[in-house]
Amino acid sequence: MADEQIVETLDRAELRVKTDWANPPKLEDLKQDYMDAANHHNNHVTQVNTWLDNLNVTGAAKPKFRKGRSQIVPKLIRKQAEWRYAALSESFLSHENLFTTEPVTFEDRDAAEQNGLVINNQFNTKLDKVAFIDEYVRAGVDEGSIIVRVGWDFQEEEIEVENLVPTPITNQFHKDMVEQAAGLMMQDPEGASQQLPPELLQTAQLSLEMGELVELKVDPDEPTRKEKRTILNQPTVEVTDFSSTIIDPTCKGILDNAAFIIHKFETSKSDLEKDGRYVNLDHINIERNAIQNAETDTEQSEDTGSFNFKDKPRKKFDVFEYWGFWDIDNTGMTVAFVSAWVGDVMIRLERSPFPDGKLPFVLIPYLPKRKSVYGEPDGSLLEDNQKIAGAVTRGMIDMMGRSAVGQIGYRKDALDVTNLRKFEAGTDYSFNANIDPQMAFHTHKFPEIPQSAQFMLQLQNNEAESLTGVKAFHGGISGEGLGRSATAARSAIDAAGKRELGILRRLASGVVQIGRKVMAMNAVFLSEEEIIRITNEEFVTIKRDDLQGKVDIKLKISTAEADDTKAQELAFMLQTTGPNSDPAEVRMIRAEIAKLRKMPELAKRIEEFQPQPDPLAVKKAELEIELLVAEIDKTKSEAEENRAEAQLDRSQASKADSERDLKDLEFVETESGVTQERAKEVVGEQARANENLEVTKAILSPESGNTQSGQPTQ
Repeated sequence: MADEQIVETLDRAELRVKTDWANPPKLEDLKQDYMDAANHHNNHVTQVNTWLDNLNVTGAAKPKFRKGRSQIVPKLIRKQAEWRYAALSESFLSHENLFTTEPVTFEDRDAAEQNGLVINNQFNTKLDKVAFIDEYVRAGVDEGSIIVRVGWDFQEEEIEVENLVPTPITNQFHKDMVEQAAGLMMQDPEGASQQLPPELLQTAQLSLEMGELVELKVDPDEPTRKEKRTILNQPTVEVTDFSSTIIDPTCKGILDNAAFIIHKFETSKSDLEKDGRYVNLDHINIERNAIQNAETDTEQSEDTGSFNFKDKPRKKFDVFEYWGFWDIDNTGMTVAFVSAWVGDVMIRLERSPFPDGKLPFVLIPYLPKRKSVYGEPDGSLLEDNQKIAGAVTRGMIDMMGRSAVGQIGYRKDALDVTNLRKFEAGTDYSFNANIDPQMAFHTHKFPEIPQSAQFMLQLQNNEAESLTGVKAFHGGISGEGLGRSATAARSAIDAAGKRELGILRRLASGVVQIGRKVMAMNAVFLSEEEIIRITNEEFVTIKRDDLQGKVDIKLKISTAEADDTKAQELAFMLQTTGPNSDPAEVRMIRAEIAKLRKMPELAKRIEEFQPQPDPLAVKKAELEIELLVAEIDKTKSEAEENRAEAQLDRSQASKADSERDLKDLEFVETESGVTQERAKEVVGEQARANENLEVTKAILSPESGNTQSGQPTQ
C-alpha cells in the first residue's frame, strides 16, 4: 500500500514517457478523444449486442418465462448464418496459397515472385490461416463488421554458444578447401551460399573479410559467450472484439480518414515486462485498474466471468492503446504515432513503427451502410421474421402441449365399482348394458394444427431465404416463388450467387489490404535473409532487398456455384472439341475443370502429364519419314535429270537454228551475187599473189645477176 500512496502523490508529468518531440500529446488529450468517441461507439456496441442476442436467442431475444407456456424460439438467424460460414470460408481456403502477387512493371517481376513466396509461407506455416479465416468470416456474418489488427511479433532469447575466434590455417587440405570456397564466393556468391556447408561458408566469408585464409577455433581463454537468438520474427493478424476498438466517428465511412483508433486489451504486468516496449510499469495501480474493478463499457467475457489472479505479476488489467496522428514536430503536419496508458499512467509513446504510415487496422463491412465504417449482418434483416416464426411455433407447441393427449375419459354410469377397478388395472371388464361404449369412453388426441399456422411459418422461412439469398435444405429459393419457368428459377439462383459473390468481394478486399500491410512490414522487419520452404527438396533464399518493389496482390476467390457453372461450361467445350483436337488443348481444359472441382493435385498431374509414345508407332513414323525422304530425293534427282535433258534439247535447238540461219544467209548471198563476187576477189587476190611471187623469184634468180646477199655479180 505504501507504493500506491506514493503513486497517488506523484505529479502526472513525471509519469509521462520522455521523448525528444517538440509537441508531444498529453494523456488528457488522448483520453478526451476516447470520451468524445465513446457515445458513438456505445451505440454501435448496443446494436451489435442486439444482433448477437437474436443470433443466439439470449438476452432480450429470449421470451419471458410464463408458467405452462412454451419458450421455444426457432433459430432462424443462426440457421442462415451456419450456411454462410462454410460457403464463405471455403472460398478462401480452397486454394493452397491465399495470395497471388503480380508485378506492376517488368522490373518488379522478381520482387513479385519473392513477395508471393514469403507472404504465402507466412500464412501457411507461421500463422493459423484456417483459424484466422474462420474467425474473420464469423465476425462478419455475426456482427456485421470485421476489425483486424495487423502487427509484428519479434522475440529473441539469450543463449550460450562457443566463442570462435579466427586463427591462421595450419592444415594444408583445409587451407585448399577454404581457398576454393573463397574463390567460388567471389565468382558466384548466390551459388556458393546454396552449395557450400554453413561452416565452410562462414570460414570463407571471414577469410575474404580479413584478406587472409583463416579458420574459426574455440578461444581457449574464453570458450563460451552469450548470444541473442531470434525466436519469432513474423507478422500477426488478430480479429479484434467489436467492443474493444473505438474508431474516430468523424471519418465518414472511410477508415483511412480516421484520425485515431483506440484499441483496448487485457494484459498483465508480467506480459508488459516481457514485451520490453513499455515504461512506468511500477507506477501502475494494479488493484484499482484490475478488470473486475475497472470501469469498463462492456461486460465481462462469458468464459472468464469475474475471475482474476491475486498476485500482481499475473493480475489482469485493461490497457488502452491509442493509434493516431499528431503534430509531434510542431510543423503543422501530423504523423502517425502510438501511445498506451493504464489508468492515469502513460506507459508507451513513440512514432508508429509500421512502414506504410497508416493505422494498423483494417475494417470490412459485411453489408455496408452509407457514410458508416460499420456494416450490418444478415440478422438485421431477419429479426422480424424470427420473432414471427417464434410466435407461431410457440403457439403450435402450446396447442399440442396443453392438450390431454393419451388420457381416457368415461361416463360415470358406464362402469360399476368392480369393473372400474378392472378397467384401471388393464384387465377385462363389463360395462352397463344400457350404455353405448363408443359414447361412454373418449381418448384424447393431439389437436390438428391449422393450415394457416403452417402457411405462416413457411412464409417466414421463404421470406428469410429471399432476404439473405441462402438456399436451405428443405427447398429454399425456387423459381416457383418468382414464376413457374426455368428462366425464373435460374434468375433466383443467379441473384443468390451474385449476392454471395458481392459479400465475398468485400471480404476479399479486406484480406488484400491485410496482405499489403504484411508485405510492407516484411520489407522492413524481416532479417537479412529468410529461408522459405517451397517443396520438400527445394529451398529458396529470399533477400530482404528483393521484397521491395511495386507489387500488386490479388486473391483467388469464387463461390461453389460459380465454380460449378464454369466446370460445366468447360465440360461442354470439351465435348465439342472433337477427336482430332490438339491433345495439349484438351489437357488444358481438363486441368481447369479439376481446379474448379477442388482437385489441385489432379490438375497439376494433368498439366504435367506427358503421354509415352508407342514404340511401334514411333518406328512406323520413322520409317514413314525415311520413305518420304527417299521419295523426295528421287523426285529431286528426276528433276535434275529433266533439267539436264532440257538444257541439251535447248543446245541442239540452238545449233539447228544456227545451221538454218547459215543456209539462209548462203542462199541470199548466192542469189544476190555476193558469193560470186567474193569468189572473184579470192581468185583475183590469188592471181596477184602468184604474180608477185613469180616476179620475186625472177628478181632473185642467178640468171638475173643477183646473189643471195643481194650484191650483183662481176
